[in-house]
Amino acid sequence: MSKKSQYELEREANIARNRALFEDLGLKDAIKDLGVSTGPKKSTAKPVQPRGQKRDKPDAENQPRRQSRRLMGKLQGDPNETPEQRVQREKEEEERREAERLEAEEKARIAKRPRHDTLNFITLAEENNPQELSKLTDLMESIPQSSALSQQGGTDAYDFEDNKQHQKETNELRRKVENLKVISRAKVTTNRIYCAAYHPEKSKDLIFFGDKHGQLGIWDARAPPDEEDDDGDISPENREGGKYWRFQLHWPATPKSSISCIKMDPLDSHNVYTSSYDCTIRSLSFASGSSQEVYSTDDGALICSFDITATGQQMWIAHGDGSVNHVDLRENKSKTRRYGLSEAKIGSISINPTYNQYLLTASNSRFLKVWDARKLATIPVELLGDDGDDGALEFTSSVVADYMQSEQAKGLFRGEFKHNKSASSAYWNPNGRAIVSTSYDDNLRIWDVQKSSLKGAGEFANFKPFCHIKHNCQTGKWLTILRAQWSPNPDAYPHFTVGNMNHGLDIYSVKGELITQLADPTR
Repeated sequence: MSKKSQYELEREANIARNRALFEDLGLKDAIKDLGVSTGPKKSTAKPVQPRGQKRDKPDAENQPRRQSRRLMGKLQGDPNETPEQRVQREKEEEERREAERLEAEEKARIAKRPRHDTLNFITLAEENNPQELSKLTDLMESIPQSSALSQQGGTDAYDFEDNKQHQKETNELRRKVENLKVISRAKVTTNRIYCAAYHPEKSKDLIFFGDKHGQLGIWDARAPPDEEDDDGDISPENREGGKYWRFQLHWPATPKSSISCIKMDPLDSHNVYTSSYDCTIRSLSFASGSSQEVYSTDDGALICSFDITATGQQMWIAHGDGSVNHVDLRENKSKTRRYGLSEAKIGSISINPTYNQYLLTASNSRFLKVWDARKLATIPVELLGDDGDDGALEFTSSVVADYMQSEQAKGLFRGEFKHNKSASSAYWNPNGRAIVSTSYDDNLRIWDVQKSSLKGAGEFANFKPFCHIKHNCQTGKWLTILRAQWSPNPDAYPHFTVGNMNHGLDIYSVKGELITQLADPTR
């Protein structure tokens, strides 16, 4: 066999490179012409495919044609006009165009402001037609308005002295959740999800999601798909499940309006509250079919978190500047009280479900702290000087610190714990006895607060976590912060769920024992 020349070797190398290129580009016919075998296809899980939006195709014949402005001026102008008249006419046209440009800019500027008005569903649901909105209305009407009654357990619930009883409850809980699997999935919001809330109605899997651009997604996860949905080109395993609606609740639709927190009204299942980085909190009512503002601030302090008392009448709001606001929803929204409780961002605030006077805050200062709201209300207005005459009272951190040194402030501060790094969240459990916190020091911590401490008047005794769980919380810039959330069901053995960096969920008992890890790589 003769030895191949350099030219032949280069030619074969070029053919091999072309084959690889055609295969990468998916040009199967070209590969066949070259005699290349494509081989078996690897099966990979595809992301869920959003339902296609049906849009009317524009009629090309009826579309306006581009025309030369110079030729239009010649055709529209008076052939007998003098040069002076032409200059005057062109000047007036230029002034008119400038006025139109300024008017358009003003409308765009107004549109970018936070929307403080009461808005109806038609305005909010910009992508949904009236028929779709009627389906959402019918869904909410099928849910009793009282199904959101505050769910809280007594302080003695599941408080066993015998560890064997705790182990029995843990095993029973593990048996209930070990066979959980993904049955539905959908791209409910357009952008990254910042927060979520599960509706308390037991007959439905109704979940609310807030995204990075101020959009609220409502997902009925078990709803049967509409027959008219045109998903014939999508394989069944990659189709969306359930039914969802999208409301542009906060404005503008940019990261400046990210929805930071969602809470269900504890007394009205047809009402949901959302907070946003646009410095507003809105109430979305399915009974009235509208959304209205319940709180706003113009000082640029981002709203990071909020919570509502069991009575549904009072709200506590945490801000990025380290302050918290108390809002009585029965009063005008300008009649608020603001307290500086930290020098750094407070990312989480939680109200004790059983003892509503106890506020739990977690901040970038690394501290988790417990406050008695009754004592905050006793800070004398005289300490403000002339700053509190307009109705809204603001007690700065220095005023609060000075007041804490007085005898009247005894019992205001109940306890604190310093994490090794920023404390990203902390929440009371439904019976008001346990606390779980997450931190950037990659630990989950659990507290067991004694009932005697809750009923006492001084600082909590031995306010230290009894359990540390190693957990990767390094979400970085592009992932939403991990927050451990207690199950709101007071009839179930206390447990909490936290996301992990392996695209799964970890469930732990109130004693810190791992119940199960949920993950489905095929979905």
